[in-house]
Amino acid sequence: MKHIIWVLWPAFIAAGIAETAFFTVIDPKQLYLMGQAVELSAMATYSIGFLMFWLMCAGSSLMTWFMLPQDIKTALENLSNERSDLSRPQRVKH
Repeated sequence: MKHIIWVLWPAFIAAGIAETAFFTVIDPKQLYLMGQAVELSAMATYSIGFLMFWLMCAGSSLMTWFMLPQDIKTALENLSNERSDLSRPQRVKH
């Protein structure tokens, strides 16, 4: 689970920054898709835009994870198991 968080959390932050920068410059009412004006509400446009940015950023983070050498992945795994502040606490089994 922590591997998923390591990919999705930085992607979430990057998507927020990308959306802020994009929609600071572009008005949602001025967007066109394949020559047709986008006829969604501003909130729907922002939401879809954020999800698209998050998807792209998650793809980038995932590619970075896949390209890491195996010894780095193993070191991260070992470090997260040793330090409780780097991962979720383990459930106690009864």
